Amino acid sequence: MVVGVLALATPAMAQDAAAAPAGTNILTGAAIGAGLIMLGAGFGISRIGSAAVESMARQPEVAGNIQTGMIISAALIEGATFFALIVCMIAG
Repeated sequence: MVVGVLALATPAMAQDAAAAPAGTNILTGAAIGAGLIMLGAGFGISRIGSAAVESMARQPEVAGNIQTGMIISAALIEGATFFALIVCMIAG
């Protein structure tokens, strides 16, 4: 939140409305959105991985099923991440 305010406040205060480029705020917002998407996906996949490894350590007999579920969940998160990144690229 603070980074977004600081990134958008400087061009807003330094330029007149008529002199500002048309897509400055949109490109900045798309870049910040893409960064947040990657952070969220990385955090989500790391949580899945840590929970799966902990579960496999507790019950080694079902490690194959846990690993399969982990891979499917990580693939779904990556798919949603790619869709969100494409939306950010199109918006920018």
